[in-house]
Amino acid sequence: MTRRFLVTGGAGYVGSHLVAALRARGDAVVVFDNLRTGHRAAVPADVRLVVADLADHAAVDATLGDGPFDGVFHFAGLTQVGESMREPYRYLYDNVATGIALVDACVRHKVPRFVLSSTAALFGMPDEVPIREEARIEPGNPYGDSKWMIERTLLWASRIHGLRSACLRYFNAAGADPDGRLGEDHRPESHLIPLVIDATLGRRPPLEVYGDDYATPDGTCVRDYVHVTDLADAHLLAFDRLAEGDVVWNLGNGAGHSVLEVIQAVERVAGAKVPYRFAPRRPGDPAVLVAAADRARAAGWRPRFHALDDIVRTAWAWREAHPEGYGG
Repeated sequence: MTRRFLVTGGAGYVGSHLVAALRARGDAVVVFDNLRTGHRAAVPADVRLVVADLADHAAVDATLGDGPFDGVFHFAGLTQVGESMREPYRYLYDNVATGIALVDACVRHKVPRFVLSSTAALFGMPDEVPIREEARIEPGNPYGDSKWMIERTLLWASRIHGLRSACLRYFNAAGADPDGRLGEDHRPESHLIPLVIDATLGRRPPLEVYGDDYATPDGTCVRDYVHVTDLADAHLLAFDRLAEGDVVWNLGNGAGHSVLEVIQAVERVAGAKVPYRFAPRRPGDPAVLVAAADRARAAGWRPRFHALDDIVRTAWAWREAHPEGYGG
């Protein structure tokens, strides 16, 4: 029997890859997106797109009322850590208030399962690395705090109303659809790998590497990069695991790569030098963020893109073929 899902933010980077994965296995999908950062071209032609904001509660109710839905995947929201430090109340309203309203609407419309795109920003400056799900939660910015508040909302929705939920805290989403259909197109771009690629292609000034004196092997920050299609697979698996109870997973490859290692990977893939220069540290940047994804792996998650070069190769192919992103 065909299942039906609502994907908020399904025109965005990770959301669009999840929509593609759902359609590939024969599920029906409705995408709810205000297209503020998402792209209409990222939504398949045979998928219904509701262009509306989550703050429009009437639109949310009308969409869910046109159910039933087997579940909701929630990606919509603001995601920039630095911006959240400048505009904290905007993040707390856009992410938390609308997120709580969405959970409430799911309860009222009897949606049985909910999967949240959460973040490693919950952990702030971690005490131990790799970071396990039991690690101390202490967000170092309003963005991370906003996701934590939605996680707590889902906890109570589960305990009181029986809404099964999965909170997926992923680290650095990277790469692009291996078939070239989808990729990363943020305006402005803030993720490291596409910034390095664009600097190599001459589409932006030389890359600024923030800090070269961290307590890491080469002095630059270390992050855990996980391919976006592997994240989509994890969302599908987490949804199915909700039959057994609520899920909280950290998602990452479990191996960190420094900024300089990312630059070197792009140089290997591109066969060209990356122009970059060192700049002062950014306040609040942890030296190392790497996930311990043991729970997800025990449940059967098997990332297909382990090697950094393979992740970079898919990102390079997308950006080289789409110099204007989805607008090209």
